[in-house]
Amino acid sequence: MADYREAPLATRPKTLDPNEYFNLSPEQRRAEEARGALRANLKRQYQLQLNNPHRKELIEDPALTRWVYARGNPYAHFRPTNKTSLLGAMFGVVPLFALYYIFKTDRDRKEEQIKAGTLERKFSLSS
Repeated sequence: MADYREAPLATRPKTLDPNEYFNLSPEQRRAEEARGALRANLKRQYQLQLNNPHRKELIEDPALTRWVYARGNPYAHFRPTNKTSLLGAMFGVVPLFALYYIFKTDRDRKEEQIKAGTLERKFSLSS
């Protein structure tokens, strides 16, 4: 942990922040232990259902159900941020301007060559 350096564009993970890791109050420790016990209990119930040899019904995992719903309805859960705005501009707007520039300059270059009479155009009806 001593040689960990902060990344310039990312925050330090909670598990590596010494203030969050070592300086916990007793009530925070109790809250974390209660959350851990709840997680362990849910995991134990799920494992009991999963490994039941007499099981006839499907096991419904609420976390998986929420994940599938969120994947199926991404726009209801989309939050615009600087990162998503930048990615949208880079992959949505910039390619349009780049293609416009490429086609426009190529067409202008061909027009100039046609006007100057230097463009070698093949005239063929069958190719």
